[in-house]
Amino acid sequence: MKPTDFSKSLTDFLSKYLPAERGMSYNTISSYKMTFILFIEFMNTQKNVKVQKLSLGHCSRESIVQFLDWLQQTRKNSDSTRNVRLAAIHSFFKFMQYREPDRLNEWQQILSIKVKKAKKEVINYLTVDGIKLLLLQPDQLSRKGARDLAMLALMYDTGARVQEIIDLTPSSLRLDKPFTIKLIGKGNKARIVPLMEQEVVHLKYYMQKNKLFEPQANLYPLFFNTRKEKLTRAGVGHVLQRYADMARNKNQSLIPDKISCHSLRHSKAMHLLQAGVNLVYIRDILGHESVQTTEVYARVDSKHKREAIEKAYSDVMNNEVPEWNNNESLIDWLRNF
Repeated sequence: MKPTDFSKSLTDFLSKYLPAERGMSYNTISSYKMTFILFIEFMNTQKNVKVQKLSLGHCSRESIVQFLDWLQQTRKNSDSTRNVRLAAIHSFFKFMQYREPDRLNEWQQILSIKVKKAKKEVINYLTVDGIKLLLLQPDQLSRKGARDLAMLALMYDTGARVQEIIDLTPSSLRLDKPFTIKLIGKGNKARIVPLMEQEVVHLKYYMQKNKLFEPQANLYPLFFNTRKEKLTRAGVGHVLQRYADMARNKNQSLIPDKISCHSLRHSKAMHLLQAGVNLVYIRDILGHESVQTTEVYARVDSKHKREAIEKAYSDVMNNEVPEWNNNESLIDWLRNF
């Protein structure tokens, strides 16, 4: 079967252009790949265009907009997810501008599709007491409990993204002083984050229990499932939800109803801010591109806002209030005031 122009262009985009020319990470390429898997499904089920017949001619501005609407109306995707899918499509058709410039007008019509203004979610984080309660739940005596405690504590201690935790190997750790961990973030950017001694104790215990100090284990996944494979994002989320439910049963006020792996990252950032750590250092620990991204934590920290206002407050109001209790009625008092 002769390949279509769409299949040839998409293959080159995913397997050559993104990794070789753009240096995109494996996770970014996987996300882009999923976008086009969904687009192929949409064209098949909604437009009756089989993948064997799908060509670039089917990729009009109208069909892309319909695909984005299908994501939200049928698959119930959020505005943010829609925008992620659109970013992948934009990247592909920017690539096509140079590959087939004679069809520049078609590609630019697709590139003119705007991202949706997504509603900003409230940052969900736990207090220090909430984190303590959560980390008391795993049973350290069991192999699985030791893994879960080491993993959740490491996610909080480093403020790491869930994918950064999943991709760790024993070689990422330096477990002699000064204790550090190497995290590979978005765009394959590496950063070194200090580890606290209490966290290192749990990591060493877990690694000894699972023979991860042996030379041949150096490039194994640091956290793995029963098949010795690295955990998935859903798997890590399931671990967190399990212990969050257990902790919530003990003290509902300390554990929010809605909690995700990113909540641990948010919690670490908020606790650093509340401890007086400079935003520049928090930015570097979290691996943010700009300190402006990190400033969101300062904006939501109502405790610090109140303390700052109280510290700068000048008493310009008269504390005395008029008394009307002895008057016959409030109306009489107001008339005579």
